[in-house]
Amino acid sequence: MVGPVAVWTRPLERRKPADVAEFLHVVEEPEPLRRMPRSPRIPLAPAQERMWDAAAAGRSADWNVARAFRIRGAVVNTAALRAAIDDVVRRHAPLRTCYPGTADGPIQMVMDADVARVDVEVVDSFPGELTERIAEFASRAFDLASELPIRARIYRLGSRDVVLALVVHHISLDGQSIPPLMRDLVTAYLARGAGVAPAFTPLPVDYIDYTLWKHECLGAYDDPGSRASAQLRYWANNLVGRPTPLELPYDRPRSARSDATGDIIQVRFDAALHQALLGRARQAGASLFMLLQTAFALSVAAFAKSPDVTVATAVSGRDDPQLADLVGNLADDVLLRIRVDRATDMSDLIDQVRRVALAAFAHPDTPNPRLRRSLPQDPAHPLFQATLILQRADAAPPAQSPAGISITDFPTGVVRAKHDLEFGLTENYDHTGAPTGITGPFLYPTARFDRSTAARFVETFGTMVELVASGYTGPLTPLLHHEPRRRGRRRTR
Repeated sequence: MVGPVAVWTRPLERRKPADVAEFLHVVEEPEPLRRMPRSPRIPLAPAQERMWDAAAAGRSADWNVARAFRIRGAVVNTAALRAAIDDVVRRHAPLRTCYPGTADGPIQMVMDADVARVDVEVVDSFPGELTERIAEFASRAFDLASELPIRARIYRLGSRDVVLALVVHHISLDGQSIPPLMRDLVTAYLARGAGVAPAFTPLPVDYIDYTLWKHECLGAYDDPGSRASAQLRYWANNLVGRPTPLELPYDRPRSARSDATGDIIQVRFDAALHQALLGRARQAGASLFMLLQTAFALSVAAFAKSPDVTVATAVSGRDDPQLADLVGNLADDVLLRIRVDRATDMSDLIDQVRRVALAAFAHPDTPNPRLRRSLPQDPAHPLFQATLILQRADAAPPAQSPAGISITDFPTGVVRAKHDLEFGLTENYDHTGAPTGITGPFLYPTARFDRSTAARFVETFGTMVELVASGYTGPLTPLLHHEPRRRGRRRTR
């Protein structure tokens, strides 16, 4: 079975015009996404700005996305695999783009498809050392100004057993890029193994088209009537006066030197709890995502001892179907400022979170660095310290293994915790559409928290989720002084 290709995921939250109309002024509809005329200077897409700023500040390696895939079965043709990587780089412009700074700001410089090549080394290895070797390979920073944002290495365990390690900088790839990237890689590998070039379906637009179209839609920040200015004003007004930073119970103070080394606690809510949450969501006129964000905001508020918390989530940026098969970074963070002290009870808080989330999804395109510069706060303070992202995975029929090949994920040994508290959850369903549970990792920086402190937060979150699912409609003040205790319907490890 081809692991990465057999199951697809998508963000649950999609911005629908009918849902967010109450938060938008009536403005002229933007031109539809299309092939755009090229200009001499290609700016960064809004979603790329925070990665470029982090790299410029010396934190480029924190944004490396590392994936490894074990390929077994038939004899693995490493020459065909190396050629397939070049085919994918040729097909997707962000994988052959450099990002130098200029006097007018950073730009995208796309390398010609005929000369962009990835130097793919083939090395012999064995399973016992492989995770450590991949982690070392993935930890090296990219020079975004002059270097392709992709590295690849093939670790040969045997003639019928290899591990392909891919490291791509987040400025050129997001989570929704992984499925099309792997589909294209498998297509190219099979073609090259047969001695022919891959016959890819042409992409309707590329990432440069998307970038130029996005800037056309948003307009200039120095134009007070533009969408860009309207969104920036929304966020600046929405976030004024919030407590920053949140005083979380750190076990160690933040050091002057950034350290994103992280650890993971795996979280699982079973099918019964998943079903109960869906029922409460229907009753409240909300979504599962909004209920989880309610529990998350309460947990952060209790942990920080603050009734006013700002948390974050991510939007995919792929509302247009033409973007579905594009490899590139289209996702961006949006902030949710939750005022627990302004809600009378749990039902009122769920309604507040629903409204805040819809408003946030209606204003998704303000880059974090630009927003930080517009706020009256210490620039050293992060815009947010806690984030929860929810995706949906539907069971797919088993895929036929191409030429008897099995492709499965292999652990990279890389855990980067760029935020203090971070959930990456997936809601799971079987082939009939029945809920089967909610799973995913909780990431935390080991430089700031002991594992016992992180586990205490996970337990608090789990208790809040169960309380929401149970139909609790009572007051919130007692919850802000919550002490966690282990319940029976979830597991952490």
